[in-house]
Amino acid sequence: MTTVARTTGRITVRRPRLRKGLRYGLLSLFAVPWIVVPFWMLLVNSFKTDGEASVLSLGWPQRWNAGANYSTVIHQGTYFAGLENSLLVGVPTILAVLLLGSMAAWAYARSNSRSLRFTYYASSLSILLPPAIIPTVYILTNLGLNGSRAGYMLTIAGTRLGVVIFLATGFIRSLPSDYEEAAQIDGASRWQVYWRMILPLLAPVLFTGGILLVINVWNDFFFALFLLQGQSRATLPLTLFQFASSSIESVRWNLVFAHVILTSLPLLIIYIVLQRRVLSGLTEGGTTG
Repeated sequence: MTTVARTTGRITVRRPRLRKGLRYGLLSLFAVPWIVVPFWMLLVNSFKTDGEASVLSLGWPQRWNAGANYSTVIHQGTYFAGLENSLLVGVPTILAVLLLGSMAAWAYARSNSRSLRFTYYASSLSILLPPAIIPTVYILTNLGLNGSRAGYMLTIAGTRLGVVIFLATGFIRSLPSDYEEAAQIDGASRWQVYWRMILPLLAPVLFTGGILLVINVWNDFFFALFLLQGQSRATLPLTLFQFASSSIESVRWNLVFAHVILTSLPLLIIYIVLQRRVLSGLTEGGTTG
């Protein structure tokens, strides 16, 4: 609440508003060099010709070449094929991670078993541990899934479960278990308790985890490079890499920047449409969890 003091016939706003303005000012100063300037460089250079874009300047193009650049990326850069593959891989993987992660978090939060506690810590450590690509390729090869979408989706789901488990377990531990016990006494099964009580309460946390997963899975390049074989299975980051490295002489930065803009466009649209829900989900999930 903003407090005011009346001095010499006028109203003086005290420190809370000043601190708030100073905080937003500092955040804006931080955002300009690290967010606004790189995004502007990508955008404005995607409108230029090959020669102008190679200079990597922030100025307006002397000759506009936006239509030809984006048309080349869409047709020669197999953009729509990469977009389809990213959606086919990303959407079911994220939904599976949210569902399985919330189930595991409920079991971890409501159990006093030492073995489950060890499993919880092991799952949470996956957030920090670097990915082990050689054992992953070995396991998928023995299962006959190496190079397939199914093997890639299983790998992504297994390495991202720790984020949802970590967020949701702390949230569930802060909730009383009386309502769950009462529902079970009334004859509800564990699945009914989870689906009708736990899952709706976890909505803010799962939304927060979903945001992190969308960014992480959509931009994944490391696992896709090793686990997806063939142009027909390439996701958007892979199509961007293949398109950028296809030139024999030099990198055509105007086309690369245009491809980066198109690759990031779905995430930008999601953020613009769900901006308020994203902010409220992050705030509520972080405060409650």
